[in-house]
Amino acid sequence: MQMGLTGRSTGAEAIDNGLIIKKQSESDKIIALAGNPNVGKSTLFNELTGMNQHTGNWPGKTVANAQGCCSYNGVNYIFVDIPGSYSLFPHSAEEEVAGDFICSGIPDAVAVVCSASCLQRNMNLVMQIAGVTENIIICLNLMDEAEKKGISVDYRLLEERLGIPVVPMCARNGVGKDEFLKELEKLVKNGAKIKYHIKYNPEIEKAAELNGKKGFNALRELDGFDEENDGVKYLLSQGIDAVKYRDMTACATIEAADELCRDIIDKRDSKSDEKDRRLDRLFTSRKTGFLIMGMLLIAVFWITIVGANIPSNMLNGLFTDIEVRLLAFFEKTEITPWIYEMLILGMYRVVAWVVSVMLPPMAIFFPLFTILEDSGYLPRVAFNLDKCFRKCRTCGKQALTMCQRNKNSLGNSEDT
Repeated sequence: MQMGLTGRSTGAEAIDNGLIIKKQSESDKIIALAGNPNVGKSTLFNELTGMNQHTGNWPGKTVANAQGCCSYNGVNYIFVDIPGSYSLFPHSAEEEVAGDFICSGIPDAVAVVCSASCLQRNMNLVMQIAGVTENIIICLNLMDEAEKKGISVDYRLLEERLGIPVVPMCARNGVGKDEFLKELEKLVKNGAKIKYHIKYNPEIEKAAELNGKKGFNALRELDGFDEENDGVKYLLSQGIDAVKYRDMTACATIEAADELCRDIIDKRDSKSDEKDRRLDRLFTSRKTGFLIMGMLLIAVFWITIVGANIPSNMLNGLFTDIEVRLLAFFEKTEITPWIYEMLILGMYRVVAWVVSVMLPPMAIFFPLFTILEDSGYLPRVAFNLDKCFRKCRTCGKQALTMCQRNKNSLGNSEDT
């Protein structure tokens, strides 16, 4: 299925490398579903759209997207589940396409899914998106997890300070879905007036003005640090290079999120996140981080390769026994040998070999990798390797893809 955005399909100007979204009518509203990784964004997307969805890749990218429809009070909303990202300043292909789509002006509104248990960190992305569009709504998800950790969030105060709707939710249980759609309907009809914006350094504000674009789009273009850009020339004249510029914008965003969340988050148990901090120190420190990472990944690969031999041999024996029985059966018939030999010694044997060789490693590796992901360890691996991978002009998250590719190559070489 071809995907991309066109003026005819969206009523907006096309972007060169965009994504086609087919509207059922001109009144359909396009809603971007944004958020950090692991905040329940896809869970909310599935809850809203059910089976009325389809997936594809961004043109020119291997980054997947999902689109789905949801009707409410006679209005059709097309939700686009964009890749999880921490910032609109791109550090990976996922963040690049997510930022491009939000900044394109194509979505009629942006729904930002935040985790109630780590709201302050999630607010960095919220504040950046608020610099792009005022049609923004916050889905405060995982309220039950926050409650378990002794964390309460005064979402009414947050809503008052920001000037945008905030809806508490538990997406996996469907809690808050109707309230979200109700607030989204109001937002699309009436818009919002954001009261709080990030205050950047005067030099950065001046460079943004010279850049010729408005709001966060100007800052995002400056991030590319094209020395032909007037804003970049000004920054360089002030002694601000690319690294310093990114540090200054990051600090401004973090300070704004800290100020915004003051008195909003109440941790009844002051030690509620002490365990996570201890694990962070253990898994990401220079002394122990790489050692533990190496041991865990080696253990996963070893279990995958060695452990897969047992079910692989069992499947191979089963398929071989079936093959012998099939050959014995056809030999007693009057069917020409070359016909059943082509079917059994050709097609059947190839399929049996692929299943016995490929299925066991996949059945072992991906559950193990899922356990590491659900435990929160994989983001720490990406953090550990980010500095190394940046020297190769990529990001630490690419290490996770390489682990999967190495698993496949190691598994194939072992079976060969």
